[in-house]
Amino acid sequence: MNELQKSIIYLNGVGPNRHSLLKNEFGIDKIQDLIHFFPNKYIDRTKFYKINKLSSSNSEVQVVGSIVSLKTIKSKSKTRLVGEFSDDSGTIELIWFRGHKWILSNLKINTQYVVFGKINNYKGSLSMAHPEMELLTSFKLKKRSFNTIYPTTEKSINAGITQNILRKMFYEVFESYSKSFRETLPTSILKKLDLISNDLAIRNIHFPQNIELLAKAERRLKFEELFYLQIQILLKNYNRKTKIKGHIFSRVGDFFNIFFNKHLSFNLTKSQMKVIKEIRHDVGTGRQMNRLLQGDVGSGKTIVAFMTMLIAIDNKFQACLMAPTEILAQQHYKSIKALTNKLGLNVALITGSTKKNNRSPILKDLKNGKINILIGTHTLIEDSIIFNNLGIAIIDEQHKFGVAQRSKLWKKNSLPPHILVMTATPIPRTLAMTLYGDLDVSIIDELPPGRKLIKTVHRNDSKRLSVFNFIKNEIIKGRQIYIVYPLIEESKKMDYKDLLDGFESISRSFPLPDYKISILNGRMKNDEKEYEMNRFIKGETQIMVSTTVIEVGVNVPNASVMIIESSERFGLSQLHQLRGRVGRGNSQSYCILMTGDKLSSDSKLRINTMVKTNNGFEIADVDLKIRGPGNLMGTQQSGILKMKIADLINDNELLNLARKSADEILSSDKNLEKKSNQCIKYTLSEIGTFKNIWNYIS
Repeated sequence: MNELQKSIIYLNGVGPNRHSLLKNEFGIDKIQDLIHFFPNKYIDRTKFYKINKLSSSNSEVQVVGSIVSLKTIKSKSKTRLVGEFSDDSGTIELIWFRGHKWILSNLKINTQYVVFGKINNYKGSLSMAHPEMELLTSFKLKKRSFNTIYPTTEKSINAGITQNILRKMFYEVFESYSKSFRETLPTSILKKLDLISNDLAIRNIHFPQNIELLAKAERRLKFEELFYLQIQILLKNYNRKTKIKGHIFSRVGDFFNIFFNKHLSFNLTKSQMKVIKEIRHDVGTGRQMNRLLQGDVGSGKTIVAFMTMLIAIDNKFQACLMAPTEILAQQHYKSIKALTNKLGLNVALITGSTKKNNRSPILKDLKNGKINILIGTHTLIEDSIIFNNLGIAIIDEQHKFGVAQRSKLWKKNSLPPHILVMTATPIPRTLAMTLYGDLDVSIIDELPPGRKLIKTVHRNDSKRLSVFNFIKNEIIKGRQIYIVYPLIEESKKMDYKDLLDGFESISRSFPLPDYKISILNGRMKNDEKEYEMNRFIKGETQIMVSTTVIEVGVNVPNASVMIIESSERFGLSQLHQLRGRVGRGNSQSYCILMTGDKLSSDSKLRINTMVKTNNGFEIADVDLKIRGPGNLMGTQQSGILKMKIADLINDNELLNLARKSADEILSSDKNLEKKSNQCIKYTLSEIGTFKNIWNYIS
């Protein structure tokens, strides 16, 4: 057994309780985990302060001096231990609220210590609470230039796991286990990229000798983390393509050709044609397709998805489309049903609200193969949904489904169906390479012909009257309006507009009988939502006052204006999605971003970005920089972004180097059999690779 795979319980001072807490709070179970528990901050310990130069503005300081006296002070609320600490320039108080017995028995009076901590100023008197203390003789022996600060949680602090205790654990690890540190990267990569050894990097990330070695250690360890991420993704992709068989769609038949030649009422863009060709190639190889279709709002992903379904049907297979909300599922059903009217295909919709007497015949026809296309929500993954011969599963806005949910679609046939994942949230290409590295990526980067770019403007509350006049003019032209609010009910903690208050205000400004208004929110019953949505779709109401429930899936070509209230409260991705609800017809459309007068720097950046560009990829880049990758598209569900030291935004250059290096290694040695690559194979065996077929789903 590798010594580094031993439990941390073998370290001095780590009993069962601390082991359990470190495991639960930080995932530290083995020595290996501890070694890769990296500091998140470094403090220069070469600088010392004189007491007469201290002030409470100093964040953390260190002073050399001696404890002159120790005394216990009792009060009604608590007891504290106070030490008088002096150097040749003055005196401060050291204060402890707990651990008195240990301090009194271990600290030495009139002996020089190095104390480190934050200075407090109470009524002109300086003090330091619970300082880190070390004998000056011991401090000099260690020749430390940096103090490492490790992540903490409230539970770890309350359990007494201090920075000093963590450092003692690391001292013991380096003293007892450093001979077990293995090199994890091939010599060729180390030389080519001028990376220091694993041993040197680990030592200097925890106990930096100087700033130069710390920088080299960080670069080496960031590259290593990104390299193994990319190696696993590439292996995952390779294994899927070589080991997972798929249904063969050998021909493009009558349904596809009749629709394309006779019923397609517009010309496909070059991007759409290219994507369909990529899909046709995939489904004819005998391997399971696993393709991501990225397209900006309104770029025509649905027609590509539908034509993919026709290829499956031409080859005697069924197709399904899974959407995250009932509104979106219903929208897909209506649009696909309309496309199939002249083809004689059987399309069905099933959601959580489908009544039993309607559900039973659908399940029967699905099982006997009479239904060609089934559209629904996550209901499609239920065991009661049995297909006769499912050939392709299309998943819309896939990030809103968990891995376990998506994996259940694979079990709907003896061979897993082909998978086409669609997203209208453009992802920066470098991040997509990591998030979806195991999928083949197709991008639709053109808008359909005749579509005009949406004009986006920013207006504050003082311009509301002119905005309302603009709305009235659009309604006179026969257009319809969306007004979106961030909240359903007023919150005491938030001062921005809420839906119900907004509806009343809009009703006063646009009174009956001249104007009719719909209202839509997530708390309404499904039949109420459908009623209000249908009124708007049919043009019976001119204004739709809504929450973000209309963010995806609502397609009303006659709607020309999107007003987003308190738009500073929305993320960029959401603003872009909402804007995409208009601009679906041939008339000029507008997006008006309403805000208060005071905006944070991030809010200004989001608003200015929306006004400046309609390009979803540019917007995604800015969004990534503002929010970081952990929130993007809810990607925290995948676990792939829980990096220990690397940063997918700021370490973009290293990510590309890691991808290139991993690709070069595997292109010449897929099974990692070369002697030079044994360190990679060994490391993969330790960190664990993808043993379960369901892990092949991104």
